[in-house]
Formats: sequence, structure tokens, C-alpha cells
Amino acid sequence: MKTLSLALRNLLRNRRRSLTTMFAMVIGAMTILLFGGYSRDITYGLQTGFVIRGGHLQIQRKDFFLYGSGNPAAYGIPDYQHVIDVVKQDPILAPMLKVVTPTLSLGGIAGNFAAGVSRTVIGSGVVVEDRNRMRQWNDYRLRINLLPSALTGTPMDAVVIGRGVARVLELCEPLAVADCPPHAKIQVEGGASAPPDISELAALESRPAAVKGDTRIELLAANAHGAPNVASLRAIKAEPQGIKELDDMFIGMHLAQAQRLLYGTDKPQVTAVVMQLDHTNQIPAAKARLAELLATTLKNSPLEVQDFETLNPFYGQALAMFGAIFGFIAVLIGAIVLFTVGNTMSMAVMERTTEIGTLRAMGLRRAGIRRLFVCEGLMLGLIGAVVGVLMSLVIAWGINNSGLTWLPPGQVDPVPLTVRVWGETRLIFGTAFGLAVIAMISAWLPARRAANMQIVDALRHV
Repeated sequence: MKTLSLALRNLLRNRRRSLTTMFAMVIGAMTILLFGGYSRDITYGLQTGFVIRGGHLQIQRKDFFLYGSGNPAAYGIPDYQHVIDVVKQDPILAPMLKVVTPTLSLGGIAGNFAAGVSRTVIGSGVVVEDRNRMRQWNDYRLRINLLPSALTGTPMDAVVIGRGVARVLELCEPLAVADCPPHAKIQVEGGASAPPDISELAALESRPAAVKGDTRIELLAANAHGAPNVASLRAIKAEPQGIKELDDMFIGMHLAQAQRLLYGTDKPQVTAVVMQLDHTNQIPAAKARLAELLATTLKNSPLEVQDFETLNPFYGQALAMFGAIFGFIAVLIGAIVLFTVGNTMSMAVMERTTEIGTLRAMGLRRAGIRRLFVCEGLMLGLIGAVVGVLMSLVIAWGINNSGLTWLPPGQVDPVPLTVRVWGETRLIFGTAFGLAVIAMISAWLPARRAANMQIVDALRHV
């Protein structure tokens, strides 16, 4: 305790130099914490978006993740309702589950034959009520307010398409899509009607007569037997998907409609059973339990489990990028603190050479001299870290309440700009501890040099 008191008094002897050193440490701590809080908020935002759209875990037919995009119908799960019942009724999984819902992926060609245009699309059949409950997941208390799905309360033939799909199919005006300049139209022969074979297939579906401004489209897909099948659908809304490639191909529909398109009168199947958990940190326990169920109760079905990080490689890439940037900034700040504190302590040793000789002559051992200067470095580090943390909390609060917005990756609407420092205990204590340790290391060499001084040489130093 006496050593700490002496160290504090020594720091106050040259307030200007001590304040300059602590200022550098405060700036360093603020830089690390504010960038760390900013990147952490982006990470949580990305994770929340992926979990809302695709859940934490998906039970799929074996190898669907690798090959299913080419032929989804061939990788269907015929007894998916049994799988859902087993998962929901499992005593270990049940307390973790928020939503368990089936989904069906498909590929096809969507056409607006009245305009003579078509394009390839990727479809997704969902249970709308379950998807609305998935949209309520907000484990990190982000400032988002997702509205219910546009398919809520709509008839079975209703679909939601990406804005890119709406532009290509020339549905901008009826679906109120902005940024849709006119382009050259390529009409099919005959002008306003689909080819005979497509018309015959579409005639199997009940559809009203076309009127001006109608948003009805035809979706052609290969069924489970490889034969073409057509559904007449009505696009009710065009929604941006956040990623242009997906926006140019997305079409969302009711699960029953997608199953009828792919399987017709055969037994309906799905390509995945989506599981959304209460908390992301429950994924390891849930995966372990699912592995047990797949090896026992569900062993007759060739199934596998994929987590959201595997299903969305961009998430891992974004984490790695921000981790690398954060590490670079931390190393850079650490080097600045190292040399700043080292220079400050070296100057203190030079100025107090006679004092060091006096203390040694009075009986203070070398270890005591080292301890005194290391304690001064430690106090510089601790004070700088504490002030830096407090300043970071104040600045983060100001940013979070400033009303600023930005468009994060993968999002379609601007969200409030937030920096998550408060509550990130690991980040705060890790930064403070790291700066304190670097300050101690910086003070070690000057302290060692001071302790190794010869008493006679130190006393006659002028």
C-alpha cells in the first residue's frame, strides 16, 4: 500500500507529463472500445437477420446443403411432420425452442407473358404464421421493428417477389417499385399470350381473367418426377432482399402452394425443418441433442443438421474481417501505449537518479526500486483505462441517442447507428486489463535500469 502511495505522489510531481501519457492511453482505450462496440453491433445485427430468415438450425436431407440447389425436389423430407413432432416433444430441446417450422426451396422460371418477359427464380415456401413469430426474435435488443410478412392473411396463390424480379417482369407500376426506368421490351410471338403448352398447364389452375394492372405471373418448375408444372400466382408485393443477386431471383409463397407445384397430388415434402432457439448460445447443446435423436429416434431418415453460420458463409467472413481489423487496431494502440509509457518512465528515471541513489543508500533493495516504477506504470495504465472506459460510455451514449441511421450489410432499410459498449463486459475488462498490462511491461525496462544503478554513481549524478 505504501508503494502505491509513493507511486501516486511521484506521478503528481510532473503532472503535465503524466497527463499527456494518460491522454494517449485514454484515446487508445476509446478507440478500441468504440470500434469494438461498433463491430459488435454489426455482428449482432447480421446474426439477428440470418436467424430471423433461416433460424439457428436446419434439419435437412443428407447432402442437400451440397447438392440440393440443383434439384430440391430430390432432397425432400417426406415424413417432416414426424420430425417436427419429435423435436417439439423432446424434453431437452423443447425448453430451448422458439419456433419449429418447415420450409421448401424450389427453382423455376417466372414469366409475365402479357409483357413477354420471364426469368429464372429461386422460390421459398413457408408457413406464414411461423415466419411472423420468427420475426419477433430480438435476443440482442436491437432497434428494429419488423412488420408481419406481406403474405399474412393472403390467399394461397399470393406471392412476394424481389424488386429485381419485379423490374424484369415489368411489374413496377402495379407493385409501386421505384427506380424502375423503362427498357426495351422483347415480346413473344403472338403478343399477349403464353405459348400453347404453357397455357394448357396454367389452365389447370383456377385464375381470374387478366385486367389492366394485374400482377399475375406464371411459375414453371419441374416436379418430383421431372415433368414441368405451372402455377398461376399473384404477386402482391415487391420487397428488397438486401443482396442484389437474391433480389433478382427471390419469390416467396405459401408452403402448400410450393408443395403442390413440386409434388402435385403426391405426398407433400419439405427441404428443411427450421429451428429457431431462444438464445444463440444454446446452439451447441441443441446440436448435440439433435445428433442423439438422428442416431436413435430418427435413424431411419437420412438427415443432417446445419447451423446458421454454415448456411450463411458471409456471416463467418464478416466476423473474420472485423476480427482482423480489431486486432490490427489493438496492436497499433498497444504499440503506441508501450512506447509512450516507456518514454515517460525513462524520463522519470533520468530525473530521479539522485533520488534512486538516496533510496538505495537508505536500505531500499533493488526489488523495491523495480516495484516502485512498475507501480507507477500500472497506475498510469489503470487510470488511463478507467477514464477511457468512462469516456467511451459517454460517447457511445451520445451516438446511440443522436438519431443517426445507416444501412448495414444485408439490410434493406436504414437502421439506427448504435455502438454497443455498455453491457459488453468482456470487451471493457479485456481492454482495461490489456492496457494495464502493457503499461506495466513498458515500465519494466526503465525500472530494471533504475534498480541496477550503482549507489555511488547515482548519488553523484548531477
